[in-house]
Amino acid sequence: MGGAADTSAAMDAAAEIRKAKLRSSSGMAGLIQNRKVFGIALFACLGGLLYGYNQGVFSGVLTMYSFEQHMGDAVTNQTKKGWLTAILELGAWFGALYSGILCERISRKYTILVNVGVFCIGVVIQCTAIANNGSSSNILGGRFVTGMGVGSLSMSVPMYNAEIAPPEVRGSLVALQQLAITFGIMVSFWINYGTNHIGGTGETQKDAAWLLPLALQLVPAVILGVGIIFMPFSPRWLVHHDREEEAKTVLMNLRGLAEDDPLLQLEFLEIKAQSLFEKRTEKEKFPHLERTNTWSYIKLEAAGFASLFTTWPMFRRVMVATVTMTFQQWTGVNAVLYYAPSIFAQLGMSNNTTSLLATGVVGVAMFLATIPAVIWVDKLGRKPVLFVGAIGMATCHFIIAAIFGQNENQWDTHPAAGWAAVAMVWLFVVHFGYSWGPCAWIIIAEIWPLSVRAKGTALGASANWMNNFIVGQVTPDMLADIRYGTYIFFGLITFLGALFIAFFVPETKQLSLEEMDVIFGSEGTAVSDFERQAEISREIGLDDALAKLTGNDAPAGEMQTEKHMA
Repeated sequence: MGGAADTSAAMDAAAEIRKAKLRSSSGMAGLIQNRKVFGIALFACLGGLLYGYNQGVFSGVLTMYSFEQHMGDAVTNQTKKGWLTAILELGAWFGALYSGILCERISRKYTILVNVGVFCIGVVIQCTAIANNGSSSNILGGRFVTGMGVGSLSMSVPMYNAEIAPPEVRGSLVALQQLAITFGIMVSFWINYGTNHIGGTGETQKDAAWLLPLALQLVPAVILGVGIIFMPFSPRWLVHHDREEEAKTVLMNLRGLAEDDPLLQLEFLEIKAQSLFEKRTEKEKFPHLERTNTWSYIKLEAAGFASLFTTWPMFRRVMVATVTMTFQQWTGVNAVLYYAPSIFAQLGMSNNTTSLLATGVVGVAMFLATIPAVIWVDKLGRKPVLFVGAIGMATCHFIIAAIFGQNENQWDTHPAAGWAAVAMVWLFVVHFGYSWGPCAWIIIAEIWPLSVRAKGTALGASANWMNNFIVGQVTPDMLADIRYGTYIFFGLITFLGALFIAFFVPETKQLSLEEMDVIFGSEGTAVSDFERQAEISREIGLDDALAKLTGNDAPAGEMQTEKHMA
């Protein structure tokens, strides 16, 4: 590997040098220092709020008396109830698949705008169900369309935030998206609790009790759709589409630096180097394909996905990503999020208001539990956090099953047992919040060589959405037919997930691409990537820019080597 690999360290060295020159911090301090970027990213995270709100809102709606009366057997029939919930995830799976092509063709910014429109259309279709009494077709169709928007936003918003941010706060912005999702879930639960009282309860409850929480999704969506028009394009997308002068202007505005500032020039060259790297890697792998029209984009994306299955080391990465995401969903977390009021009612919370109140605590617990993960996951590592979280969740499932089995027919005379089971559900979401919630997404983003990272991450995300759909579909039947056996099932699967993490998933904390290749048995892939990066760094003058900024005439690779020796 030698000098090529060392020289290719220019891009990593650039980020560290810029951070030192700006005296910029990471984490929340870094976000405050980069106020403009923080504000734009915070606004874009309304997409994450929509995602989380949509995940949580329907669970409360399903238990409302007026909705049940309006929908008839679509709610009382457990299979149809599963479809009403899970159809959103099927739409989201489809949305995640097409969003990659849209992001490249029309930009990240306009992809967000288009899919906010798709989301709003879906919400409007759902709200028109009021005029179609006894039919669930509007809800089904509307939730599928809404899911398409949610699935696309779940991919495009983090991508947009990552590409407008300086590297030193990029991780914090990803964490900000996760916090926005959990905040959306929390808000949706409490809105359901509040609107449940419209018109009273039981037979006096009005249709507004379920229409209002559904319609309220339009408020942040419209704000995001209008506001994103005035947000900048991703500088990386501009460079990738040969609009370099526009990219420089965007960077000047985002960073508050002059065009001739060495730090601005350095970051621009980093972005250009990354763009050239991706173009040349693609050209080398697929010389017969060009990005000339939408169909050629589709063919290139399909060929890129197919390349993930051609060798065992790459396929092993595919297994780690997809199986990890499969286990994440089969922990039963979305069964809880989608059907929490029904679950609490089954655990003895006979009053709908009480079950919705208990559901609201789920949202608060998950939101608060996500915060420690943001702070400590890079210090503790991925594997121990995932393993401990899985054992904790499995234990909660088994305890719930034991309490349920013991008191299934005597909740009225044993209210303490019901509250003990509810407390275990709360503890379950805490274990998920600090572990499998954020860490599963970190794993699937870190295990790939640079040249296929976007496609590999998308593959893992698609596994997440498809399993999410299946869990949402089967949970009502499981709760109705096998009752406390549902928790035993999820507990066993979660325990298997802990074993999978322990024996098959490597620790990815702070590993370089080369080290990742050694772990997965494909030592040549990262070396090839490094050599291509080194060539590009020399070609566009990134090495010279680094030397000029530091006052050091040594190549960037040598500077990086000296840093490690020190």
